[in-house]
Amino acid sequence: MRVTKKIKAEQLRRLSEVYKNDGTMLHFSSPFTLLVAVLLSAQCTDKRVNIITQRIFPRLDTPAKMAELSQEQLEMEIHDCGLYKAKAKNLLGMCHMLMENYHGEVPEDFDELVKLPGVGRKTANVVRSVAFGYPAIAVDTHVFRVSNRLKLSVGKTPNEVEEGLKKAIPMKDWSSAHHWLIWHGRRVCHARRPDCETCFLQNVCPSCTVNVEPWKPGEKTESEK
Repeated sequence: MRVTKKIKAEQLRRLSEVYKNDGTMLHFSSPFTLLVAVLLSAQCTDKRVNIITQRIFPRLDTPAKMAELSQEQLEMEIHDCGLYKAKAKNLLGMCHMLMENYHGEVPEDFDELVKLPGVGRKTANVVRSVAFGYPAIAVDTHVFRVSNRLKLSVGKTPNEVEEGLKKAIPMKDWSSAHHWLIWHGRRVCHARRPDCETCFLQNVCPSCTVNVEPWKPGEKTESEK
């Protein structure tokens, strides 16, 4: 299947209809608590992160409060999270930098965000999008996998996929589409066994394993007939 601009637009239309009400799973109450939650989510499920943050945020919801802990103390607070030693080190470094350079506030600027320990493009894009409302596309493992399978954006690195998605998706939809792709990866387009049999993108997906007739522009979907 040759994935044209019209097919990409149809993929996005269907994704938006199904996942239009789904946002981030992470629980947060401020840009700082979102930043902490996203840092904790590396190689850890959002469900597990929410368990940890529900436990620690009543006491450690600002950089000043978290910075009072030692490395060992913070490790104990997040010990049930993967890579907790490295994450504790980055969190403490981040808190101290926020206190020293940003008056305890999380910066909105992308270049300033990526200066913080442990913060890369994905994390910075999530924080800018979810906490501050900037249009951004964060490429995590789900977004990377689904984008390549749909050929919505093809790339060997998250950066390549991000640039392709920015071209394929209208800027006004960048932040929302990030969530659409994540939820589709979680619910349908799984890493090992994608559920092609029930997928609503069957006839617009070049990677679909189900033998279906390709969608033609103007053709109604089953739900629209």
